[in-house]
Amino acid sequence: MPPRFGTVLFDLDGTVVDTVALIRESHRHAVRTVLGLDLSDDELTANVGRPLIDQMRAFSDEHADALLAAQRSWNHAHTAELIASYPGMDDLLRRLHEAGCRIGIVTSKSRPTVDLAFDALPEIARYLDDVVGLEDCTTHKPGPEPVRVALQHLNGLPGDACYVGDAPFDITAGNAAGVSTIAVTWGFFDRAALEAEHPDFVVDDIPALDALLLGGGS
Repeated sequence: MPPRFGTVLFDLDGTVVDTVALIRESHRHAVRTVLGLDLSDDELTANVGRPLIDQMRAFSDEHADALLAAQRSWNHAHTAELIASYPGMDDLLRRLHEAGCRIGIVTSKSRPTVDLAFDALPEIARYLDDVVGLEDCTTHKPGPEPVRVALQHLNGLPGDACYVGDAPFDITAGNAAGVSTIAVTWGFFDRAALEAEHPDFVVDDIPALDALLLGGGS
């Protein structure tokens, strides 16, 4: 079967790579160190998917720069230890590549942090045609600019493209950019939070995503 979409865009954290523990504990370290607070897991990760400085401002606008420095320092020191691949994701990327799809990452991460993730999990990066990160846009998710920039880089058309993500911000951005949106439930946010943003599809595991994008099989 031909692929459903000619251009397939993915969020990174919680979608292609498992950084749930890494980001949660990085945020926890920053909030404890700078603010002396102990927040719940849900409070710590409520804004994952937005640029990191915006996530820190949600904790404290006054201390956002100090929070950012503390978060980045801890995160970079522990990336190799805590990042993990989602089983089957590298195979799905390979099969999309072999099917002729243009594959991009659209993330709010800075490029040095993206590179740390790819250094730890090089099998993920080998099939990517483009990465759009923090430095590539003037506005960021949940706005549509990052998705539109990726489409421009890949010569993709919105009607033949999708954005796959685990955060409500991903779905909002993809919908605003006019692409099909696919919410995945194995990352930071649950099905109810994702469905509230009206994705075109919701999938619960990588085999289901494979079936949606490529018709399943091996």
